[in-house]
Amino acid sequence: MKLALMLNVIDPKIGGVLVMGDRGTGKSTTVRALADLLPEIDVVANDPFNSHPTDADLQSDQVRSQVQQGSELKSAKKKVTMVDLPLGATEDRVCGTIDIEKALSEGVKAFEPGLLAKANRGILYIDEVNLLDDHLVDVLLDSAASGWNTVEREGISIRHPARFVLVGSGNPEEGELRPQLLDRFGMYAEIRTVKKPEQRVEIVEQRSDFDQNPQKFLLGLENSQAELRAQIVNAQELLSRVTIPQELRLNISQVCAELDVDGLRGDIVTNRAAKAIAALEQCAEVTVEHIQKIMGLCLRHRLRKDPLESIDAGYKVQKVFAQVFGIPLNSP
Repeated sequence: MKLALMLNVIDPKIGGVLVMGDRGTGKSTTVRALADLLPEIDVVANDPFNSHPTDADLQSDQVRSQVQQGSELKSAKKKVTMVDLPLGATEDRVCGTIDIEKALSEGVKAFEPGLLAKANRGILYIDEVNLLDDHLVDVLLDSAASGWNTVEREGISIRHPARFVLVGSGNPEEGELRPQLLDRFGMYAEIRTVKKPEQRVEIVEQRSDFDQNPQKFLLGLENSQAELRAQIVNAQELLSRVTIPQELRLNISQVCAELDVDGLRGDIVTNRAAKAIAALEQCAEVTVEHIQKIMGLCLRHRLRKDPLESIDAGYKVQKVFAQVFGIPLNSP
């Protein structure tokens, strides 16, 4: 789970993470802690869309027009935004709508940004995503894939960047996502309750220490957090220079074909994730070991489910991977 989250921060184009598992396993805690790992970003001051001061691809239409007119943009530093999407959210609240207050008081049509605008260049988190209305999930996944949110309503036509890391979590006992929505998430991590008594005691003790003195607990982890933050920043800078040998690209596609994965999303995401993990480990070229670490995260949720098949999806991915790449198979 932590690896999938970090890889999506390094390369948001991987397409987000879906974390499914037992109740009380720290899914929400881990996702919310992710924002603290990220360095501050440069934004255009007072811009509701967190536009980038210099990168035109990350600027709203309004900021672009200011640049074209020669206006000087004031920039500011801002902590990466973590936006929680409540289950009861409406499409207007998510995408944005007409500003009623301005319409009534000034008689003008103005746009009131929604949660997608707030989440631009940040993280959008949906707890219990499997209980969210399918239509809303579709809207979110479309924006996450294209990087833009377009609103056409009440005489308003506006388009703004919506580049965010989409993270969903949920408990499969409460219902599964439809396969076509499941496939749209870049990576899938499954979490199970810790069984070893020693690990359970360690978790309980850490939680107790935090409850007694949160500030002291956080200070004790400051150095390790700073190291991890530096590692992610270095990986983001190296990512564009990482390469994948042609032979490994062919092997990745062969695994996807033999697993009968629909479409090409599996190939694309696996290639992106392999580059991201190579960058995280400060390697300029992807190796078989890198692909092995992320293949299950990228493909297990894309397999067609056969109700008569008892084999675990993750083990099935490992088995085909071992055959194609010619390496020993780990026992299930």
